[in-house]
Amino acid sequence: MFELFENIDIIYLVIIFIAGLISFSISTISGGGGALMLIPFFNFIIGTTKTAPIINLGAFISRPSRIIIFWKNIVWKVFWYYVPPAMLGAVIAAYFFSSFKIAWLQIIVALFLISTFFQYRFGKKERSFTVKLWYFIPLGFLVSIIGTFTGGMGPVLNPFYLNAGITKEELVGTKAANSFFLGIAQISSYTFFGLLTTELWIYGITLGIGATFGNLIGKKLLSKMKNSTFRKLVIFIMVISGVLLLIKAISTI
Repeated sequence: MFELFENIDIIYLVIIFIAGLISFSISTISGGGGALMLIPFFNFIIGTTKTAPIINLGAFISRPSRIIIFWKNIVWKVFWYYVPPAMLGAVIAAYFFSSFKIAWLQIIVALFLISTFFQYRFGKKERSFTVKLWYFIPLGFLVSIIGTFTGGMGPVLNPFYLNAGITKEELVGTKAANSFFLGIAQISSYTFFGLLTTELWIYGITLGIGATFGNLIGKKLLSKMKNSTFRKLVIFIMVISGVLLLIKAISTI
């Protein structure tokens, strides 16, 4: 058993655990973005080719705790529109993981996230455009493809949830349920195509444990938060995520 940890830096494990704890605490009270916040950090300490599998594995491990915590708040009608195409997109993306470049698509997504600041007038508007349930079919497919390549695209969905009238606990719970089943497809595909090594499994599990504790902390903070405050925080995280994604995309061109 100890042979598994021979090539593992214990300091990295501690850093990854703390990163998961902090980022997913913030993610819970802001409707997502924990994975995107970790991408530039993990790219720096671990490497770009390892980042997406580790983050998606860690996020997947943490999701059951979110689902349990927010079970009563899940909007199942959105779940059934989103999950099937999202799982299909994840399998396709994992197959092309090592050869496909999506920098320009990331730039478009980043600009969309940054624009939410103006769309919602920093939280003063409750909705900026109309969203119908069927929108979550193409959204599930496209967001899962980009997220499987990059390691996280959760904030992209937030404007659509908000404009569908889903907020606070409902938003966090529904995203957790959707992301869990997307994660099954992602992790299965990563494993099938040989993208998850023993090292990445250990790092991903460590991240997942830290993220699980972060979910519990975030739940306590979220219950005390007003809807208007939550909306402003969601928009702030979307803008920050957009900036990080834009920097990442430009650096790969």
